[in-house]
Amino acid sequence: MTTDQLILGHFRESAELKQRAAAQLARPIAEAVDLMFGALSNGNKVLACGNGGSAADAQHFAAELVGRFERERFPLAGIALSTDSSILTAIGNDYSFRDVFSKQVQAFGQPGDILLAISTSGNSANVLAAIEVALERDMRVVALTGKGGGAVAGMLTEADVHICVPHDRTARIQEVHLLTIHCLCDGIDVALFGGDASE
Repeated sequence: MTTDQLILGHFRESAELKQRAAAQLARPIAEAVDLMFGALSNGNKVLACGNGGSAADAQHFAAELVGRFERERFPLAGIALSTDSSILTAIGNDYSFRDVFSKQVQAFGQPGDILLAISTSGNSANVLAAIEVALERDMRVVALTGKGGGAVAGMLTEADVHICVPHDRTARIQEVHLLTIHCLCDGIDVALFGGDASE
């Protein structure tokens, strides 16, 4: 296989997954938009967490809320829990890496807030711990997963939203997670202001 063929294979697989996933994920993404819009319009916030590429997605989402997505608007309350190196290393050193997100949810999370929990496998121990604390604090959870949802799928309540990418390859799951994040941001903006943000 040539390098060109390898690259074309990535593009083809990604495009095919997005087409296949669209019908399956549109409804839960819309439900997540409604949940987040309701929280943000009531003065609550979204806390986002994940590891590795999912940490980058959490930070990307928070940046779009606090800054802007595709239109000028007032800042919205979003916090990525993967950004403060002192908090992460203190908790990781003094307690365990499993606690790096859950202790922040305990510190910052309030009833009515949303936890955006991102794990491609659905089995990240620190994300699971964050979900557990969020539910204890009467927060709602929007979970982005893949690979069948893993342990996350069994933790969520009927009031939460599970957006599970129907694929087993991490790179493909992350690509759909990024598209989902953009859908969430656009949906929130449309809910706030109406119309189409791209107009």
